[in-house]
Amino acid sequence: MKRIAFFLLSGTLLLASSLNGIAQREVNEPLVNDGVYERETIKQRIPIPYPHLREADMMWTRRIWRNLDLRERMNHPLYFPTVRMYDRSSLVQRLMDAIKYNEINAYDADVDDEFSTLISYDQILTKLGAQDTERQDISPTTGRDTTIIIPGSINWTQVRELEIKEEWFFDRQHSTMQVRIIGICPIRVYTRIAQGQEDLEMGGELLRMRLFWIYYPHARSILANTAVFNETNDAQRNSFDDIFFKRKFSSYIVQESNVFDNRRISVYTFGGIPNMQESERIRSEMFTFEHDLWEY
Repeated sequence: MKRIAFFLLSGTLLLASSLNGIAQREVNEPLVNDGVYERETIKQRIPIPYPHLREADMMWTRRIWRNLDLRERMNHPLYFPTVRMYDRSSLVQRLMDAIKYNEINAYDADVDDEFSTLISYDQILTKLGAQDTERQDISPTTGRDTTIIIPGSINWTQVRELEIKEEWFFDRQHSTMQVRIIGICPIRVYTRIAQGQEDLEMGGELLRMRLFWIYYPHARSILANTAVFNETNDAQRNSFDDIFFKRKFSSYIVQESNVFDNRRISVYTFGGIPNMQESERIRSEMFTFEHDLWEY
């Protein structure tokens, strides 16, 4: 029995090492053109400009927060690939690269959702559990105690939700109901691991952590130049900005601006089906408001 247990443990460690190696593997640039033509369209794209808005034309506005479950089929182009590839990246991978190389700023989601406090790339890695760790060991050459640095890796499969902050408004100048995204917040969903005997009862608990906020108008130029996989045609790839601009994603409302400190739906409902019913009520209310503005 001990020998069987040893083999099972060894196999588990080998499998964990293999998965960790896959998660940490570097993405190398191909030495030749991996295709029959050079892809240049996405690299040269610019975001579709928004028309100018005047405060006098804002007849009605409403602030809305939405949740996107990236595991839904319609949202898969935002979620995959979960392993880095040269010619493709997920939305969160592209945002993390932009933050790392100071292309855009990230704002602390633990403070508020009003973009008031900056957060660094290293702080985000800590939230993802991907920071480098140190371990004390004995050096095989000198026989003395030495410090070994174990590089951390991001588990992209855990970032499987997004929260979107947007503004709905009725433009009197164009007589249309429009929407503009203000911010995007990736959410890490993971299982808590017990740390010691006292924390044993809390082990296995499912946790949700907001990582950071991105001010969407500042990120549009980056997202417009990042290709998204097209399931029907590899030659006609969209961009992340196209997906959000054309509203080609599935979501549900989790919060609206209100007098009660902008409280979330989950605060005053009982979860599950009541949450979805309240979300649908808010959506229907906005649709009815626009419909009632017209006379037939």
